[in-house]
Amino acid sequence: MFRKLLIANRGEIAVRVIRSAHSLGISTVAIYSEADQGALHTEMADEAYLLQGDDISSTYLDIPQIISIAQRSGLDAIHPGYGFLSENAAFIQACQAANITFVGPSEEAIRMMGNKLEARSFAKKLGVPVPEGITGSQEEILAQKDELPYPILAKAAAGGGGKGMRIVRSSEELKESLISTSREAKAYFGDDAVYIEKYLEEPRHIEFQLLGDQHGNLVHLFERECSLQRRYQKIIEEAPSPTLTPELRAKMAEAALKLGEAIGYYNAGTVEFLLDANQDFYFLEMNTRVQVEHPVTEMTTGVDIVAEQLKVAAGQKLSFTQEDLQQQGHAIECRIYAEDPQQNFLPSPGEITYYHAPDSVRLDTAITKPTVIESQYDPMISKMVVFSQNREECIRQSIDALENYVVHGIETNITYLRALLRSDDFQQNTISTKYCDQRTPEIIERMNEEKQSLDKFPIAVAGLVYNLATLRAEPANSVWAEIGFWRHIPTVSILVDEDSFLLEFSRNGSGYEVNYQDTPYQVHNVNLEDGKVDFSVDDTAYSCYISSQQDLSQQISWKTYEFHWQRNDLMSPAGFSSEEGEQEASDDRVSSPMPGKVIQLNIAAGDKVKRGDTLLIVEAMKMENQIVAPRDAEVKEVLVEVSERVDKGEILIVLE
Repeated sequence: MFRKLLIANRGEIAVRVIRSAHSLGISTVAIYSEADQGALHTEMADEAYLLQGDDISSTYLDIPQIISIAQRSGLDAIHPGYGFLSENAAFIQACQAANITFVGPSEEAIRMMGNKLEARSFAKKLGVPVPEGITGSQEEILAQKDELPYPILAKAAAGGGGKGMRIVRSSEELKESLISTSREAKAYFGDDAVYIEKYLEEPRHIEFQLLGDQHGNLVHLFERECSLQRRYQKIIEEAPSPTLTPELRAKMAEAALKLGEAIGYYNAGTVEFLLDANQDFYFLEMNTRVQVEHPVTEMTTGVDIVAEQLKVAAGQKLSFTQEDLQQQGHAIECRIYAEDPQQNFLPSPGEITYYHAPDSVRLDTAITKPTVIESQYDPMISKMVVFSQNREECIRQSIDALENYVVHGIETNITYLRALLRSDDFQQNTISTKYCDQRTPEIIERMNEEKQSLDKFPIAVAGLVYNLATLRAEPANSVWAEIGFWRHIPTVSILVDEDSFLLEFSRNGSGYEVNYQDTPYQVHNVNLEDGKVDFSVDDTAYSCYISSQQDLSQQISWKTYEFHWQRNDLMSPAGFSSEEGEQEASDDRVSSPMPGKVIQLNIAAGDKVKRGDTLLIVEAMKMENQIVAPRDAEVKEVLVEVSERVDKGEILIVLE
């Protein structure tokens, strides 16, 4: 077994690899950018080295710098995680030249499967079904634009993980889609080659986990269903798939193994398929690395996939055969993202001011406390994995866990994930990869209606209980706390979002008696710990999560929804002064909705634009976000340049 291992990655996958390495007695080395100083993976590793550079290409993608660190630290293996350099053949060559073992498949396998054009061609020769497609340069594809069978998909030849994909519904959209896909492919995979293929309506996304050793043994660890996606990226995965029959499962597993055996595959890899409404499946791609969603397979098979990767890379044989493997129970993974589903999943980097993770679940994350989510990295905060004996119970436990997963300070998709799990469509398995694209407006409306329908009286009480406890704990020199707590006025005025409450309260033993609308309520079983408030109102128990704001208001989470709680009879010191803040954006001033990097400018001063025209593109959290004109106008001033970093709310363009 290896003596020392470097993890050429960051975030939750770096933490995940470190855990398995330590379980095998392997010393670990972390690398980190300046933005990741003090990150969890740097604290868990036995050694940590700073990467010099200010962006991804000069840090986590800088092969010479990473190899130099590896040589200085005297290690014998590198695990690439997923993304970054995990499927980069040049990185494998650099490892080999430095006499360092790359924890992954062969360079040949990565080259063959990493290029989607070659992979499609190879699969087709083996008799594995593939969607119809057209390859060639952008000019060659555009020359056929009027004959193409729309809708089609424009895809990056070196793509993966949902990156470098655009759906094209008409010939008018083709040119810009090819340009955008090519640019994204170059940025994330270092290869701007693209191709197009037939777009399957309402497909399922099913993938099979392969694991092989360097002695010719190859097995599959069954399938995962990954059909719930947004922007072609998975957000909920489960194993086993509720869609497959035993016969179809055996057929798809056979096709996956045929592909792996034909290229002499070893280490961990995933063969991905699309399944249409007629239960016909088509090869999509093969990912020659560990997948983000590997935990659901680990939970249902009992195999530590990362540990097996390390054993295989060290030359050991698989310790099990296909006959030894079986699926047991059910697992669901929810990806927690820093994004706003209400704003078309707009990235939401920034400062997490309060963080509470649920108990009794598997949580793969690099975050354990309030921190800053950087705009230049992927928006995934964590992967929450729930295991149970059957799918129905697994769904119920996942919903309960999400209701106890709280992040304040930025927007997340937690409420959206809960809505998906609670939907009849998911529970009855009538979904497809297009479900989120088609149904998100309806889901958002349902979420808003539920929030409005919730009884806010318990929230008012929770905030009051927390307010009284925290004010009492304020330093003695806080005049605002003293005035608010010690005055002899038993009635407080509270605002929860837009709803007003007048509550009369008095001490009642260890609890309170609260009078609301001439009805007395007994508040008891009160417990406050790390922002979580447990209490009962008469015979009903509640749990809320609360963080205090500078203006003495509170942010309260209940059932994943966030509410603003404010005492109207108290004013913070800040309330007596006002400072002129930054100018807000208007129809004349176009601002950035998130921190990010300008990667394309489409206009210059003096240009005339129409409402909805794309003025520029800001990249944030590995996503391109188009900033459009709010109205017909003439551009008065452009305040940014390509490659410039911008802050949230920063004015980018001024219109006449």
